[in-house]
Amino acid sequence: MTEFSDELIIPLAEKDAEAIRQAILEKVAQRGTMKSICPSEVARDIGGEGWRQLMPAIRQIGTALADEGKIVVLQKGAIANPRQVKGPIRYRII
Repeated sequence: MTEFSDELIIPLAEKDAEAIRQAILEKVAQRGTMKSICPSEVARDIGGEGWRQLMPAIRQIGTALADEGKIVVLQKGAIANPRQVKGPIRYRII
């Protein structure tokens, strides 16, 4: 089981972390409660060709949003614990 701390895996300026947070929330809101997004969609929107480098931070911020009750993390269509899941995940607004 992977444990996350409040510290980001890759250092980001506070404004960058907030931009990722807002991008996730906007994208899941646009998709609605019946559909989900892949975290890589947010990474590609923000990071362009360097999107892969953002994935650890996006997953960690997604975990924080799930902890806050803003989104759910899904794996294979079922709600999953973001601290225990490995492999592909999706986000859905609550």
